[in-house]
Amino acid sequence: MPLAKLGVVVLDCPDPLALAGFYAAVLGGTPKDDGDGWVALEGHGGTPLAFQAAPGHVPPQWPEAGRSQQFHLDLEVPQAELDAVEKEVLALGATVLDAEDRARSFRVYADPAGHPFCLCAC
Repeated sequence: MPLAKLGVVVLDCPDPLALAGFYAAVLGGTPKDDGDGWVALEGHGGTPLAFQAAPGHVPPQWPEAGRSQQFHLDLEVPQAELDAVEKEVLALGATVLDAEDRARSFRVYADPAGHPFCLCAC
């Protein structure tokens, strides 16, 4: 019997509303700002996602042991749409971390606050 249930994945960042806007453009949904440094992404139909103000946020580095990624998000995309979705997330402000091997089923990026995420044709 589980002790708890996962409620929401929360990303620390310097600007919660801006990062929620990035993920809303990628996943759908609408950012809901509580006005106190917390923004939830509502209506996207996936795992609950929220963003919390962290003024001293230091983005992880991928791959680097001294500032490890600690976690990342896998975003599933149909194989035939991987290139098009890559162009879209880059236009939204993502940066490429590891996408040179085009034969692989995944590519690694960082969101505008530096959190790693993968586009996966899983």
